[in-house]
Amino acid sequence: FGVRKIDTLRTLTTESLAVFMPFRVQEIRETNGIYYGQNVISKNMIIADRKKLLNGNSFILGVSGSGKSFTAKQEISSIMLKEKDADIIIIDPENEFAGLVKELGGELVEISSTSKNHINAMDMNKYYGDNSNPIVLKSEFVLSLCEQLMGKALEPQQRSIIDRCIKILYERILTTPVNERTVPIMSDFYTILKDQTDKEVHDIVLALEVFITGSMNIFNHQNNVDIDNRVQVYGLRDIGDDLESVGMLITLSYIRQKIIKNSAEGRCTWLYIDEFHTLMDKKYSRKYFISLYKKVRKLGGLCTGITQNVSDTVFDKDTAKLLSNSEYTMFLRMGPGDADVIIDAFDGKLTEAHLKYIDNAAPGTGLIRFGNIVIPMDNRIDKDNIIYDIFNTNFQEKAALRMAQREKEGNVG
Repeated sequence: FGVRKIDTLRTLTTESLAVFMPFRVQEIRETNGIYYGQNVISKNMIIADRKKLLNGNSFILGVSGSGKSFTAKQEISSIMLKEKDADIIIIDPENEFAGLVKELGGELVEISSTSKNHINAMDMNKYYGDNSNPIVLKSEFVLSLCEQLMGKALEPQQRSIIDRCIKILYERILTTPVNERTVPIMSDFYTILKDQTDKEVHDIVLALEVFITGSMNIFNHQNNVDIDNRVQVYGLRDIGDDLESVGMLITLSYIRQKIIKNSAEGRCTWLYIDEFHTLMDKKYSRKYFISLYKKVRKLGGLCTGITQNVSDTVFDKDTAKLLSNSEYTMFLRMGPGDADVIIDAFDGKLTEAHLKYIDNAAPGTGLIRFGNIVIPMDNRIDKDNIIYDIFNTNFQEKAALRMAQREKEGNVG
């Protein structure tokens, strides 16, 4: 009622009062947004909608153990519950998202030489061309694939032969009656390739043999993956060094089809790439992904790169361009020297004052950059609940929790 019942009076200057009440605090609170933590300064919730940004693509940066995967899982869960017309795809080199995807009823696609999951490298759905000639696009993909398999750039004559075989393969299908058509696999392309009489064919055939009839023929099968599942994770942990580059390239091609299909049907696609630096280490998957990354936004999708190699990301010319064109960035705890590199990379957007929020930051805390707004955030949740247990990937913590649970149940000793 405005009645003063305390006799004590105190004079506060503006400077002194500002200590208790920040007069200028940046906030992000958007209608229909997702919760990203608490504003450390104002204690208000951070509610953001990446779709409202000019370019909603994103990076989550921080050292190992800083909470990168945990942060991504929180966003994925919110999207799954909030957006019924959105699909989520995760490239997971370390199988850190398998537990979450299982809880969400998603499709876990394990890619390895012993896996029962198969992705057909030669598959094309009706959306494949995205208003371009699908055969030309498939030819470009197969050329990259053959270069990856051969470990070197193709000679002009070899490129012409491969392009010729691809046209023969798919034109043959188009001339086959619809009720008799079958989706081609790599061995169909291989057979046509072997029939060519050019002397330059020999090296290509030899390089392809182990992937067609040998022990690495996992991509020479028809698809058996549920492409219509809303949540899909592609686990690459057990793929092996010999197949890793090829597997990444074929997986990206398959994901591209899904994103184009969703766009045609008016669905949004959220693409997450964990251990982003491993994808960029591969020459041909790097080139293919950069093209995809630029196109995702136009197809109604949003891409998120997750990496602990902060300095490498900034200093790599291609990755730095992707980073600078992404208007949403999560900065968690930085490694030695990373903070200074980040400030230089985001010239004018991050300052020395921001460093205290990422220097030795606790897991789940740091900075969130949303367009031109930068806010210190705290995105930690209580450890004593099932959500934390599902999201957590800290081996020591999970082992300690299991031990404590067994002790509680009286099963130890």
